Amino acid sequence: MTNHFKKPVYLLFVAGIAGALLSSSILAAAALLLAITGLIISFRKSLYQAGWDKPKELRLLHFAFWFFVLVSFYSWAIEGFSYEGGKTFGNHARFILFWPLIIALSYAHLNASTLFAGAGLLAASTFGLLGSALLANQGSIDLLLNSRFGGGINPISFGNIALLGGFLTLVGGLFFYRSKRRALGFLFITIGAAAAAIAMLSQTRSNLVALPFFLLLLVPLLSKNLRIISMIAIPVVVVAAIATNDRMSEQIAGFLQNDTPDSAITIRMEVWGLAWNMFAENPWTGIGLGGYTQEIEASVASGEASAALIECCTGHAHNDFFNIAATSGIPGILSWAFLIFIPLTIFSRHLFSRHTASAHLAVAGSLVSIGYFLFGLTEATFNRTLFLTFYLVSVAGIAAALFNELSTSYVRQRTKTVSATIITKNEEDHIADCLKSARLVADEIIVLDSGSTDRTVEIAKQYADIIEVTDWPGFGVQKQRALEKATGEWVLSLDADERITPELAREINHRLADPDADAYKLPWAVTIYGARLDFGRSGRAPLRLFRREGVRFSDALVHERILIPEGRKTKTLRGRLTHYTHRDFGHSLEKGAKYAWLGSLEKHRKGKKTRTMIYPTLRGLMTFVQVYFIRFGFLDGAVGYLTAVTYAQVTFNKYAGLWTIDRPSIPATHDANAA
Repeated sequence: MTNHFKKPVYLLFVAGIAGALLSSSILAAAALLLAITGLIISFRKSLYQAGWDKPKELRLLHFAFWFFVLVSFYSWAIEGFSYEGGKTFGNHARFILFWPLIIALSYAHLNASTLFAGAGLLAASTFGLLGSALLANQGSIDLLLNSRFGGGINPISFGNIALLGGFLTLVGGLFFYRSKRRALGFLFITIGAAAAAIAMLSQTRSNLVALPFFLLLLVPLLSKNLRIISMIAIPVVVVAAIATNDRMSEQIAGFLQNDTPDSAITIRMEVWGLAWNMFAENPWTGIGLGGYTQEIEASVASGEASAALIECCTGHAHNDFFNIAATSGIPGILSWAFLIFIPLTIFSRHLFSRHTASAHLAVAGSLVSIGYFLFGLTEATFNRTLFLTFYLVSVAGIAAALFNELSTSYVRQRTKTVSATIITKNEEDHIADCLKSARLVADEIIVLDSGSTDRTVEIAKQYADIIEVTDWPGFGVQKQRALEKATGEWVLSLDADERITPELAREINHRLADPDADAYKLPWAVTIYGARLDFGRSGRAPLRLFRREGVRFSDALVHERILIPEGRKTKTLRGRLTHYTHRDFGHSLEKGAKYAWLGSLEKHRKGKKTRTMIYPTLRGLMTFVQVYFIRFGFLDGAVGYLTAVTYAQVTFNKYAGLWTIDRPSIPATHDANAA
């Protein structure tokens, strides 16, 4: 089934990206057909049946796109569903196609080569548009250079998309070159550089702002010698671009002579001021999607604003931030920030990846996110159909390709010996699966049991190399005992309710072929009440894998820490460590109460005090806010809410328990009783 969908999906994606500047309808049609394909795959559950482990990063991206649509609908609703607002919402609603696009592109295993092929054809399309313009001008290059070239569309849209396409092609050229396809790499680098030069013919100011940032993003992909050269070349290229931009040169000269900006800048500053006033008057709601147009028209009619605004600025404020702030208020600002910075954060984490395809895709994704942030300084990009659809398809494509490439990048075999250590007590339901998963990466398995009364020890003997039954001195001391018995160069410290997933095992074995750190954190995938939690407190990545020499555990009764010698490097892996933290809700209450009381005793041992019950209450509330909102726990649905409340309760109990420790357990007797 995958092969049946693969070629059509590839062709649709490449055609959509390649045809973006030729006609926005080509891009829109490709996005729609890809989304329909994704919906069919989702309905058949084909992707999940193929064993797809949905990355939590893609869920976070999905939230960013959907949240933007929800805020847009909210802004349209509060103004009474106006016609003008409806047109804007119609554009924004395209973002709901993000997840079907991800499904289609992930199922087809979109890869870096195909993605960069689409970018290369996009860059090549600028040659055709330039040639058509030259023919229309009867070959007059001077006439072309003395006007703003837009390839038949808005010069700003053309300039920004062409520049972005040119740099994506440059990244593709570097990728092909490093992948030993050097002829193709040189071709793509040439096409990309030429497309970037053609983009500058649009004389778009935001291109000059974006250019140095785009060039800097290429630096991580260069060799050390080329990085040094690039630090000299980048300023030269930027200065040359400014010097050859007649529009910018004239504006700079005019400003130096008259000490005032040109009329275009003056108009933008005026409209930005009006948009900010709209936001200031309605900070929590904005004035609605169609309210901005009405306010500008009213300001011009009353004489409060320049008549020139009618010609240029009734549709939007020529700046993403000011436009969204005016129309949607603080929720809009938040949705815009999520839409730009969540993808940027996800992509930038892989900029220095050792895996060639992943590093180049990370740069490509960062280019798109930073590009739209910078383009949005002088244009309302998310109010223009071409800009919005290109962002949707390019982010979906790069994200799908990145995680497809990452999932197939773990191919090396481990060269370091690993000892897995597990401490247990009454874990017969978990211990077999835990030890089986540990064997995927461990040469030696050590189990320390503290007096189990069930079949834990009996089961462990079938899988472990060393088993000892001891007393219970606390979590930290017991894990240190297990560590001291390890002989491997590296140690994997697991809890009995944790599992190494096959993908995580491949990643660990790959990394330990040539470690790039001294310790690794393994992201949790808490599984509880039939759901896997990706966010909230469950989204943490505990330190579990480390180079044994010089490492020890703290002696804490609970929530022990692994103490890594100073100067050693720690990194976080991608694969998930499945954590079956509770058997049922009753076990959750029991475990939470136990951990809360042990936490109280540990803090009391360290001399901590709680003087009033206000502090436990505030700490509980803060825990809920952090887990449910700041850590996006709400994305885990009802189970995410229950988990956030449970964590808040444990936090409250811990500090309430600390408060009770310093209080007398028996009421003082009264002198009257003695009498």
